[in-house]
Amino acid sequence: MIGRLTGILLEKNPPQILIEAGGVGYELEVPMSTFYNLPATGERVTLHTHLLVREDAHLLYGFGSQPERRAFRRLLKISGVGARTALAVLSGLSVAELVDAVTMQETARLVKIPGIGNKTAERLLLELKDKLSVDLGSGTVSRAAPASSDVINALLGLGYSEKEALHVVKQLPDGLSVSDGIRQALKLLGKA
Repeated sequence: MIGRLTGILLEKNPPQILIEAGGVGYELEVPMSTFYNLPATGERVTLHTHLLVREDAHLLYGFGSQPERRAFRRLLKISGVGARTALAVLSGLSVAELVDAVTMQETARLVKIPGIGNKTAERLLLELKDKLSVDLGSGTVSRAAPASSDVINALLGLGYSEKEALHVVKQLPDGLSVSDGIRQALKLLGKA
């Protein structure tokens, strides 16, 4: 498997690029997040890659960071999600935004991505829940910090639905302690 590629960037035709490495020109497809961060043509570039071998083709995908490649690989494991859909997701959302959308179970953010409908968005949220942030480690920033997840768990323990808990936690300011977060969440839920 080709895990990383370093060479001279010869062509940029979104979402495809051409890199010459060791006298060989490699065609790669990249998400737009990686594409926008590429250097000018003729300059040296290093990308993390994923080689997808199909019966009719060998396809090489490039990513600017390890978390981006890990997210791509996690998306490919979901039933009904192919490489094009995974690239579309990573082109529409950064890895941190994807982790955030999954943590907060925000279907609306995923549906805004071209090619992602309600059913696919719901499947992504369901299958990525509790898996994506573990796969990507601490390299990403998530809006649902440990305090937020503790507040959500407290609200669930008090009998509120997961949807209510997630909705109210999104409205809380960042940096609250768990006890202050619970207090403010209960006030917001009392007004609803």
